[in-house]
Amino acid sequence: MNLTDKIYNNENAARKHLEKIRWSDGINCPLCGGTEKISEVAMKNKPSEKNPEAKEVKGYYHCGDCRRKFTVRTGSIYERSHIPLHKWVLATHLLCASKKGMSAHQLHRMLGITYKSAWFMEHRIREAMIDGNPDPMGGKDETVQADETYIGRKKDIPALRTSGESFKYSARGAAVKNSVVSLVSKGKARTFHVDRADAHTIREILVTNVKRETALHTDESRLYTKVGKEFADHQTVNHSQGEYVRKGVTTNNVENYFSIFKRGMKGVYQHCSEKHLQRYLTEFDFRYNSRDISDAERANEAIKGAEGKRLTYRRVGQRKAA
Repeated sequence: MNLTDKIYNNENAARKHLEKIRWSDGINCPLCGGTEKISEVAMKNKPSEKNPEAKEVKGYYHCGDCRRKFTVRTGSIYERSHIPLHKWVLATHLLCASKKGMSAHQLHRMLGITYKSAWFMEHRIREAMIDGNPDPMGGKDETVQADETYIGRKKDIPALRTSGESFKYSARGAAVKNSVVSLVSKGKARTFHVDRADAHTIREILVTNVKRETALHTDESRLYTKVGKEFADHQTVNHSQGEYVRKGVTTNNVENYFSIFKRGMKGVYQHCSEKHLQRYLTEFDFRYNSRDISDAERANEAIKGAEGKRLTYRRVGQRKAA
């Protein structure tokens, strides 16, 4: 990463960078889809006490079909944001390049914006990372590894008993923690935050996201015993007996994903509320699934996903998996 690159420091360079990625095949109106009658128009900002003289603002286009103006921000996660585009480009690169994530506090210090703005900015970028139409995983002669883990603490679990004594969470850790289910196949992960990791919920995730002709690899948990019969094959490894690999049967890939995820959540983010957990999972999925390309290419993929994903402050935290 070259921090002296103009796309990280100059507004016009950043705008042209975003336009090149979003409109690689030619500019189209995000309001009506028109492509034929588009022309660049000269605009000036409104005078203020701080800037009494109106200055020219570049990047505005007029659509002759719907007779409306638009910019590269329109219809994307950048819409109605007062943060300069070059800071958006830099923030996207930093979040995509950091293997275990980057906290909003770190981002607000590096970009010179408020913590609240950095926090909301990161959630918008995570929205751009969502794969809106994922293909089913696995297939004939292919395997999918499935496993569940638990992290944090559920919001509705009281900290104290009615007597004033604290709960002993170690006895039933899974019952008071947030449940996460992950599927890994061919180096790609798909992870879900669920209310409860029981046999019914896990079955719904598997039959919805995995092809039936796939071989399923899990640990010895009884959560997968019944649903495993619905797939071409179901093999398990017995972790309680120290078995982790047996003739190609393993869950090591999904365990490795959980290792990266938990190190990021505990070491970088440190705390995540239950309602936002799925967005963080989306972030870790995105980086994990694109780890074979460069940081710049990964950031460009996130920018491509920014189109059509308008996110308002009220909507943050509403998205949740099954």
